[in-house]
Amino acid sequence: MSQKRFLVFVYGTLKKGEPNHHWLSSPENGVQQFQGQAMTVNQFPLVIASRYNIPYLMDKAGVGNKIMGEIYEVDEKMLEKLDELEDHPRYYERRIEQVTKVDTKEEMSCWIYLLKKYKEEMLSLPMLSNYKSEDDHGRPYVPSDDISDPEDIDV
Repeated sequence: MSQKRFLVFVYGTLKKGEPNHHWLSSPENGVQQFQGQAMTVNQFPLVIASRYNIPYLMDKAGVGNKIMGEIYEVDEKMLEKLDELEDHPRYYERRIEQVTKVDTKEEMSCWIYLLKKYKEEMLSLPMLSNYKSEDDHGRPYVPSDDISDPEDIDV
């Protein structure tokens, strides 16, 4: 019996080499298979905010940049674990968006986590197209279990 699989686009701390990639690479969280690098078809604002320097992809299509990330095929167990990490649907909201694979230029539908509730002043922060925790922005990610209300995000 085959298990249902889902395509997920990750753009922040879940990417290879980033602080939360262990959520994807841990077999006890479920099954995942790297499918390749991709870029969102739509532009979105990707900013670093809060005292934990979290990358936030805000749900405001047409603003910001096309976002570079990675596609993973995951099983239902892994998708549930990612929902837990992203606190879907309370904090981030998961929905389908179109992305284009870098190597083949193939357009694919993938689940992506977006911040629907955010402070308007977050749109004035520097917008990224490719997140890396350790980069010249000088705001490395700070691990924490404290997920407060999106309205309380420090800008």
